[in-house]
Amino acid sequence: MVEYKSLFADDINAMLQFRVSLGFQKDTYEYNLRLLDRYCVFNCPDAAELTKELVTSWLKEERELRPGRLYDRAIHIRYFARYLNSVGKPAYVLPSGFYKKKSTFTPYIFTDDELKRLFSAADELPFRKQRPLQNKIFPVMFRLIYTCGLRPNEGRELLRKDVNLDTGELLIRRNKDHKERSIVMSDDMLCMCREYEKQRLLFMPDSPAFFPNPKGTVYTNEMLLHIYDKCWGAANPDTNADELQRVRPYDLRHRFASAVLNLWLDAGEDIYAKLPFLRAYMGHENLESTLYYVHLLPENLAKSAGVDWSLLESVLPEVEA
Repeated sequence: MVEYKSLFADDINAMLQFRVSLGFQKDTYEYNLRLLDRYCVFNCPDAAELTKELVTSWLKEERELRPGRLYDRAIHIRYFARYLNSVGKPAYVLPSGFYKKKSTFTPYIFTDDELKRLFSAADELPFRKQRPLQNKIFPVMFRLIYTCGLRPNEGRELLRKDVNLDTGELLIRRNKDHKERSIVMSDDMLCMCREYEKQRLLFMPDSPAFFPNPKGTVYTNEMLLHIYDKCWGAANPDTNADELQRVRPYDLRHRFASAVLNLWLDAGEDIYAKLPFLRAYMGHENLESTLYYVHLLPENLAKSAGVDWSLLESVLPEVEA
């Protein structure tokens, strides 16, 4: 459990409990609010009001962040300020347009070789005494996100009780639309999970998390990103970090969808008859989100298979399915 130490500690905990009661995930906000709390402790320990000066100075300190992450922090402190206002406490609320929304990120579709090198790099993660299971967790987690087309948070937040190692079924409890769905792993993935489970039982037998961090809870998104970036760098040792193609864990999900579509095209299947199955498996709320992945296919391949591109006119490239 995170311990907040600034004068905002009680309010931060209350706000997080409120958001959880609405069905949101606690760790969505926890990381940035922890940074805000720490900033206050070291820079303005007597601050008891969320003023404009405090908010803007904290964001200014974080200006080196990628635009998307800076946007997240601005949004989270805006939520916090609005919460304070709602309980009768004065707080400066950032204007909704203070930071532009995240720029569109074009999905990166890994080649087979790139995917192989990424997974190999994960397999080579070193054993660390302080985190004895970490080098076993991420090779499995990355492959599970890819082979099951999961959203990254769906993979890292899996609970032991939701992974059936007899049948290979996964219960995905919390997704983007706060809906549940059941999916089945491939045989190879199931075998890998069974072997991993033997290791997890040795190091973290009492944790409810399938992929537990050293404290027995689920890994944060920031830690997932850190390990993922580390593995991608190790997979491309001859490329300078500033020249390396930017990728995200979400691109594993994109690669899964494009791989499934390509298999169907190779088999001469009717793509539009198959899309509802892909939609259900990936947990999309609407068919447009699934149809978006047809947009990522090479145009000449899709046209050769008779895909009607006129159906894509309403599908926006910025959809993050």
